[in-house]
Amino acid sequence: MTNLAPVRRALLSVSDKTGLIELGRALSERGVELISTGGSAKALRDAGLNVRDVAEITGFPEMMDGRVKTLHPMVHGGLLALRDKDDHVASMTEHGIGPIDLLVVNLYPFEETVAKGADYDKCIENIDIGGPAMIRAAAKNHAFVSVVVDVEDYEPLLAELDANDGQTTYTFRQNLALTAYARTGAYDAAVSSWMARALDQAQPRRHAFAGKLAQGLRYGENPHQSAAFYTDGTARPGVATAMQLQGKELSYNNINDTDAAFELVSEFLPDDGPACAIIKHANPCGVARGATLREAYMRAFDCDRTSAFGGIIALNQPLDGPTAEEIAQIFTEVVIAPGADDAARAVFSGKKNLRLLTTEGLADPTEASLMIKQVSSGYLVQNKDNGTLEPGVLKVVTKRAPSDQEMADMLFAWRVAKHVKSNAIVYVNNGATVGIGAGQMSRVDSCRIAARKSEDMARELGLDTPLTQGSVVASDAFFPFADGLLTAAEAGARAVIQPGGSMRDDEVIAAADDAGLAMVLTGMRHFRH
Repeated sequence: MTNLAPVRRALLSVSDKTGLIELGRALSERGVELISTGGSAKALRDAGLNVRDVAEITGFPEMMDGRVKTLHPMVHGGLLALRDKDDHVASMTEHGIGPIDLLVVNLYPFEETVAKGADYDKCIENIDIGGPAMIRAAAKNHAFVSVVVDVEDYEPLLAELDANDGQTTYTFRQNLALTAYARTGAYDAAVSSWMARALDQAQPRRHAFAGKLAQGLRYGENPHQSAAFYTDGTARPGVATAMQLQGKELSYNNINDTDAAFELVSEFLPDDGPACAIIKHANPCGVARGATLREAYMRAFDCDRTSAFGGIIALNQPLDGPTAEEIAQIFTEVVIAPGADDAARAVFSGKKNLRLLTTEGLADPTEASLMIKQVSSGYLVQNKDNGTLEPGVLKVVTKRAPSDQEMADMLFAWRVAKHVKSNAIVYVNNGATVGIGAGQMSRVDSCRIAARKSEDMARELGLDTPLTQGSVVASDAFFPFADGLLTAAEAGARAVIQPGGSMRDDEVIAAADDAGLAMVLTGMRHFRH
């Protein structure tokens, strides 16, 4: 094997024809013979380029609706032959197999077909066979063959040829092979994951996951950790698909927190009124509704102004000028919203470090998807927590039933608690959080922390009573003892929503009755570790 490998003959067969004509013309101008298939050959020929059909090379026409066209020794022999082995060269000469030095292939649009909601048979027809086979063959023989699977590698390829007198270096080919194998791996992962869903196999024997590099990050959670951001190719609105209109590059923590913020605010439909969520370290520090977006933000901000500093703000409606003016009063890392009007953009234009992201829609909180967490030597895989409360499932278990306002606030608090790290306690008063306790080892500690933060905020706002006075409280899981419930009552809560299911439910219910609380059980918990 030599370091430099000449490119004299190329096979181009692409589904995505972006840049195909320009690449074909550039290769032809460099003296490279072009071979192609089907629509790719037609496009190149229509552009006035000389191109040979694969059918001419193999001696067989494309058949079976194009399923069989490149699966032939004349193609795979040209890709796999080792140029420095005498017996390989002899076989090529004996059978008239010409070497293929460059393979340019992108695959049938299987992922896009699935994303469009195509039926089973349509998806099956969009599983590429010949493409992955050629890619894997060329990548295996990267000692002599260059393989390109991404349009973004067209220009680097041409630059490499120009820098090396029509040849490619071994390092360049190695990197192309790495990308090629990752692409076929991701493609197979997409197919197998789709089939698992189609066949309702929640726990297939083997599970593959894949992603495409969207952004190299300066570091991870801490400066000594390397990190990168990969996307899975789905079109779900959120941080991965958002357009960044301004600000510095997102960091690892920015991406993590922005995702948490947008998933939370997406619980509240725009038709139900403006809503705002402020996130700090993946936990909400304020969530509220309002008559206007500005009011929703201000009410969320007034839950915990200290924690909101340097936080992430998510909105369920397009950002407007008045809201942007309020947000601009303090340091904010990221604002994400379905859109942003000209007035809002003008306000933020003076905040060069503030990242503004727009999504053109909200995420569907009921959508089924997988959550993956790596553990030592393995992965934990589960469905996303898309549980919602259906009408009629709430069970009033106390002597006093909640009022309509208390019920509305409890349902609001329950949606927020779903996005708070366990043990989660959320106090809500009139459509706004007024105290949040997150991530404590004891549920009673979460109750106390949330109440104390409410007292601190009341003093900052110049109020005589805690914001939790007259509030409702949501707990993401049952109260194992009555102490947490009584702590919430002492803070001023008047109604409670929780899953129930404790061995001491009767004790907790009796304590609620003694305190004059209304309590409803959901039968569903929302642990978030």
